Amino acid sequence: MVLVIGIGLGTRMLKNFLHGSKTYEATVLMGTETDTQDSAGTAVGTAPFDCVTREALEELLPSFRGPIMQVPPMYSALKVKGKRLYQLAPALGVYGEGHPFGDPSWYQAYNTPYYNDTHKQFRKIMREYVDEHIMSNVHDWDEKGVIPKEMYLEAGKQGTLALCIGRPWPEKYFGKAPWGFEPDYFHELIMYDEMSRTGSVGFQWGVAGGTTIGLPPVYHHGSEELKDRVMPPCVKGEKVCCLAITEPTAGSDVANLKCSAKLEGDFYILNGEKKWITNGIFADFFTVACRTGKPGVGGISLLLVEKDMPGVETRKMKCSGAWSSGTTYITFDDVKVPKGNLLGKEGKGFQYMMQNFNHERFAFCAMSTRFARVCLEDSLKFAGKRKTFGKTLIQHPVIRWKVAEMARQIEATHNWLEWITYQLKTMPKLEAMLKLGGHTALCKVQCTKVMEYCAREAAQIFGGLSYSRGGQGEKVERLNREVRAMAIPGGSEEIMLDLGVKQSTKLAQMAKMFAEAAPQQGAAKL
Repeated sequence: MVLVIGIGLGTRMLKNFLHGSKTYEATVLMGTETDTQDSAGTAVGTAPFDCVTREALEELLPSFRGPIMQVPPMYSALKVKGKRLYQLAPALGVYGEGHPFGDPSWYQAYNTPYYNDTHKQFRKIMREYVDEHIMSNVHDWDEKGVIPKEMYLEAGKQGTLALCIGRPWPEKYFGKAPWGFEPDYFHELIMYDEMSRTGSVGFQWGVAGGTTIGLPPVYHHGSEELKDRVMPPCVKGEKVCCLAITEPTAGSDVANLKCSAKLEGDFYILNGEKKWITNGIFADFFTVACRTGKPGVGGISLLLVEKDMPGVETRKMKCSGAWSSGTTYITFDDVKVPKGNLLGKEGKGFQYMMQNFNHERFAFCAMSTRFARVCLEDSLKFAGKRKTFGKTLIQHPVIRWKVAEMARQIEATHNWLEWITYQLKTMPKLEAMLKLGGHTALCKVQCTKVMEYCAREAAQIFGGLSYSRGGQGEKVERLNREVRAMAIPGGSEEIMLDLGVKQSTKLAQMAKMFAEAAPQQGAAKL
């Protein structure tokens, strides 16, 4: 006989079922995390939402015998009469720790049209890698302001750096993908999502940030000689490439940047300043946006600058967060850049940047959404064990309200993110650039606003622990400081909102124009 215990019913149903002095041979499945042990050394878990609470089990332990095991709370069950236990969680495809909303829904056996066995395989690879090599170290790396060089080499070996630059997979410069399959944008989404479980913007931008935004222009627009020299060491973690667009007086207003390069013979003479450049302090290559011609967007070009060129100076900036990502102030003083280091054509730099922005903002969205989810998951874990006024926090309606508000925003946002990922996967590049600019801009705003909301609400749940560096509230404290590091770079909220509406309006007008022209063309043929 099997009794399934649902959320909110566990304690009451156990009390009604295990009545009197009867003794049962039983196995109890429950979640979420192991919290204590009974006298026989059997693990006893605690579960949120009163789903077989530890207190209830301690009260009822004398009434039954058998081991107590862990599965996500939605699959909690009691089996009596000593029958063999059916392992519900693995059979249903559940993955992860099983906290409500702690992972995307497809981790918890919900149906999805997007993922196949290769995505599940890759998810397992990334989770084990993050848990084993990264999770316990990010706090120290952030406090020290540096990530060990070995991590870049390992990320290169794993293939994660090559995955950062979008599609197609750079087989010429890396070799075949190490997982035995050709990755798509959903594999890239999984990579950002799993690595963001660290709750560290500094780590994410420190390892993947510069490559994600700085290397694609080289990959897509550099000469063959330049790509052969730069791509292999960068995708293998031996060297680092960063993107240098922002200036002290030009952020989102890229068209008005002042950094200039004048062609003199076989060299561009580069002068100017760049500010808030991710990875700049330890980068070997800089993809630099500079003015080579007339005012406005038509006069901007991209040059690949190398750190050992005379006249390049870098200094690390002191920022409120993302300490291990190497945010940098860069000065170019009469730097001689070979003409062959021009990416693509002169005057096309703005166009190339626009082509890269969809992919860049996709990465921002993936990271920000998981950062929000980290705030929710850590809040649930903490609220299940912290007691106030004789009850755990999660037993207070106001805390459940906070959790519900976080959950509904995260789940809606993640669904939008998956939709955009599917468009990136299935659309030709030109179509994606035309159609998705507005959507990725608006989605970035959505993702960073949800991250900001969840970071605040998680801080309220953690209380003073969210104000202390390290310890139980480590991730929540850090993400509260780092919200702006996701909301401002890649296009501030105000610019993204305006861009989203303008792009979508233009697209609708174009679609209407084509629809009206189609019948006329058909009639002319007749």
